[in-house]
Amino acid sequence: MSQPLIIALSAGEASGDLLGAHLIEAIKKQRPDAQFIGIGGARMIAAGCQSLFDQERLAVRGYAEVIKRLPEILKIRRELVAQLKKIRPNVFVGIDAPDFNLGVAAQLKAAGIPTVHYVSPSVWAWKRERVNKIVRQVNQVLCLFPMEAPLYEAAGGKAVDVVAVAEVGRDGEPEFPGREADVERRGDAE
Repeated sequence: MSQPLIIALSAGEASGDLLGAHLIEAIKKQRPDAQFIGIGGARMIAAGCQSLFDQERLAVRGYAEVIKRLPEILKIRRELVAQLKKIRPNVFVGIDAPDFNLGVAAQLKAAGIPTVHYVSPSVWAWKRERVNKIVRQVNQVLCLFPMEAPLYEAAGGKAVDVVAVAEVGRDGEPEFPGREADVERRGDAE
């Protein structure tokens, strides 16, 4: 019997929790034996993720709250990295929350664990030079906008243009906005 697929995930806020839950569900359709561990909210936990830390501890807003909670957030990051280095997942997927997840990814990548960042920071809109740093921190970026992947590829990185699965159709299945099959399935086709 082969080893189970172990996927580490980290989502620092509600939108990442939704994306993470859909990602878990999609992977489980292909690999029912997959195990998920990391940091997730209620949706990811319901989808089957073992959350090692309370996701709400990472959901901070504004400079004052970040400064106040920074020691705790950094401790969570250190402990998450240490636990994942021991577990040795097949891959780490950081979902959005780049200020937290890219630091985790860089340390895990240095330890030989493949890393993916799901939801590219808006490097095309501001701080384009961050692309080079992100390419060093992760093995691959999953991009939501078509103009993002070429930026990473031009910097020598690997990127894939994916479509957000945060939208759920009337039949309960994730929808890929703009994709013809989903338009036809919804009955919106002309």
